[in-house]
Amino acid sequence: MPLLFLDLDDTLLDRGGPFRAWAEQFLAAVGAPPGDIEWLLSVDADGLTDRWDVADAIRARYQLRTPSIDLVDALHEGVMEHIRLDPLVACALRIADDAGWVPVVVTNGASRQEDAKIRRTGLDRYVADWVVADEVGVSKPNPRIFAMAAQRVRMRLNGAWVVGDSPEADIGGAAAMGLPSVWLHRGRSWLEPRFTPTRTVGGLLPALAAVLGA
Repeated sequence: MPLLFLDLDDTLLDRGGPFRAWAEQFLAAVGAPPGDIEWLLSVDADGLTDRWDVADAIRARYQLRTPSIDLVDALHEGVMEHIRLDPLVACALRIADDAGWVPVVVTNGASRQEDAKIRRTGLDRYVADWVVADEVGVSKPNPRIFAMAAQRVRMRLNGAWVVGDSPEADIGGAAAMGLPSVWLHRGRSWLEPRFTPTRTVGGLLPALAAVLGA
């Protein structure tokens, strides 16, 4: 029963679409020009920018008196309102489980946000467990977070695969442990010269197919 380490945002769950949906509604409410959606997406940087920094940028650009903490909460709840678990992803995870794989989510980010996404979408019913960087005090690509995930489900790293969309966090983490990996390219080209993924695919379904067929 090998381990299957899975990233969360833009791997198991689409975050980009829900963030854009919230951003469009928010910008319309503050009377921002339509083109500002691209500015806000750039500031967000695929979720890599700290939420407080995003809130501060919004406050400064639109001269809002809204406290940053309220904007952070609005962003979090706005994304949660739109995020969904794709039924095909749920089905694929069930197939992987039936085939003897043990799916475990390993994600960077804040515990409150990541835990809410997993539970409120029902993803928790399809994975053995999950580890959030903010909770354990170590982030991908550090191999320790993967070791902690393995310990949580009482399994060894031998035979494990890593699946994710981040070249550094996911594929870099796999390379540091000497594990095979699948990179979800999302229309991007591979630019990292230090290591390469074992497989490159366009989405989670072909990623799981690649692992099960390996």
